[in-house]
Amino acid sequence: MQLKISHVTEYAYAQPVRYALQRLRLTPQSSQLQTVHSWATEVEGGAVEARYIDHFGNIVELVSASRDTEAIRVVATGLVETSDKTGVSGPHRAYMPLWLYQRESELTKPGKMIREMARSVGKGQPLEQLHGLMSALNKAMAYVPGATQTKTLAEDALAAGEGVCQDHAQAFAAAARVMGYPARYVSGYLMMEDTPDQAASHAWAEAHVDGLGWVGFDPANDMSPDDRYVHIAYGLDYKDAAPISGIRTGTGEEQLAVRITVEQ
Repeated sequence: MQLKISHVTEYAYAQPVRYALQRLRLTPQSSQLQTVHSWATEVEGGAVEARYIDHFGNIVELVSASRDTEAIRVVATGLVETSDKTGVSGPHRAYMPLWLYQRESELTKPGKMIREMARSVGKGQPLEQLHGLMSALNKAMAYVPGATQTKTLAEDALAAGEGVCQDHAQAFAAAARVMGYPARYVSGYLMMEDTPDQAASHAWAEAHVDGLGWVGFDPANDMSPDDRYVHIAYGLDYKDAAPISGIRTGTGEEQLAVRITVEQ
């Protein structure tokens, strides 16, 4: 399936900004799941200062704001052809050794709720266990936009019983690690049949299974990723794969607007 993607992020500042630096993880890479036919990132009110591959294998761009700018606009667009591999991404390839994906992070540190969820899955074959975990999380955590923030811990979201795709993905990764599987957070895009326009990118998780490699699980939708999904970045949690993050100096208020279109 060929997917056309447009991701527009706009920052508006109440006062001119003396300094701001944004880290972009908005560039997909070709893999056995997808072929990137074209991709471009344009910046207004700033400039791309550096581009590199981080330790997770993500393409990262550093954008500095023009001095005294009052707005920054980042537009990422492109065409990606995807394949349905029933969620199997394949062998591990990155600077990070596989065993480090069993390490807990600040946002995925397991507590009582995560550990109980992992124990509730029971014994079985790896795929059986992981699909069971995905479905259990889907039932235990309602999808409620605005219920959490980017700093919300997976444990807290599960305890509250509600969250967004970020929380589902982090809770899955945390529980899968407790079960002994290397797991990682994935950020990207999902084409939804009912609406091409979206207010945020999507997130899911992958667990590493011997003999298969990385296998994707989307607890928010209780399914393995298919050809409607586009992979962008990976990490231990949201912070490692956030589409845009950064710092700035100044006391004025900041307004953020995000518009995403994913269509066939």
